Amino acid sequence: MITISQLTEILGWASVINIAYLLLATLLLMFMKEKISAIHGKLFDIDKQELNSKYFDFLSSYKIATLVFIVAPYIALKIIGY
Repeated sequence: MITISQLTEILGWASVINIAYLLLATLLLMFMKEKISAIHGKLFDIDKQELNSKYFDFLSSYKIATLVFIVAPYIALKIIGY
């Protein structure tokens, strides 16, 4: 059985990993947008305008999911003292 202390540690590391991935994905889209758009456009037959919208949707959904399901529970556990 997992203890609350172990759960807190797991959520802490999961927060670090997910935030690092979010930062990496954001930076790649900021600095390599043309190359990434060309690849995804060819793979999925989507125009650039639609890809821009999909990139934004992905980043915003990922950020919200990370904050709600990983970062917020970690902070709550830290506040109560675990």
